[in-house]
Amino acid sequence: MTTAKDTMETLSYYCDDGVATLVLNRPQSKNALDATMTRELDELLVQITRDEALRCLVITGAGGAFCAGGDVRRMNQDGAQSPEQRRAQMRHAHRIVKALHALDRPVIAAVDGPAFGAGFSIALLADIILASDRARFCMAFGRIGLVPDYGSLYTLPRAVGLQRAREIMFSARDIGALEAKELGIALEVIPHEDLMARAMAMARAIANASPTAIAMTKDALQGSLESSLDSVLELEAAAQATAFSSAYAKDAFSRFTEKKPARFQWPQALRPD
Repeated sequence: MTTAKDTMETLSYYCDDGVATLVLNRPQSKNALDATMTRELDELLVQITRDEALRCLVITGAGGAFCAGGDVRRMNQDGAQSPEQRRAQMRHAHRIVKALHALDRPVIAAVDGPAFGAGFSIALLADIILASDRARFCMAFGRIGLVPDYGSLYTLPRAVGLQRAREIMFSARDIGALEAKELGIALEVIPHEDLMARAMAMARAIANASPTAIAMTKDALQGSLESSLDSVLELEAAAQATAFSSAYAKDAFSRFTEKKPARFQWPQALRPD
């Protein structure tokens, strides 16, 4: 079944057979975040979280860009806001961060073109980042005297390590697709014309995996860096007991024993020239 949200001004969204695609859709501004997009993302993520049929979410941008970050023109117009008003505004944005981070279904960011500032931060909230050959990443906040936000102070050090995160944030430099892969920011670099096909192939594979096992694996990984070995092992034991008793696992064991094709198979990686 395919569903679409046609009433949104800045987003496109549709879901087909458990795979949802969320498109940041302000191409005239390279999909920069404005108040409307922030509100619509917040509202849509509430619905996505409640959608039990959804198995994987793909986030991308329209018009050859992922997201240029915050709308600087709007931020300049809002210059008279007090620190208290700014803090309240950021707390509203943090609802988006928390919803994406806590989503118990995998999120794939398909990044084509610039992912700057908060756009880079949103990509980092995904479980997997696929970069096109023309993707560019930048913690651009320092260029305008701001602090990295949308959770990147938490997510970037976990992706690249603390010292490299400092360098990326302090320098506010551009990072190309190949360097992003070398740093561990992007999993793969894909020719831009194949980016969405690759993202959808991964998403469809995930949609055929055990939702119980995927959700528990994602939850365990989210907290693993702050946990002791003993607490992770205890979580592992409880999760595995649940997974073993699931209908999916029982069917998978049966298929293996009877030499039937598995429901889950990861797509072969593309190799760009």
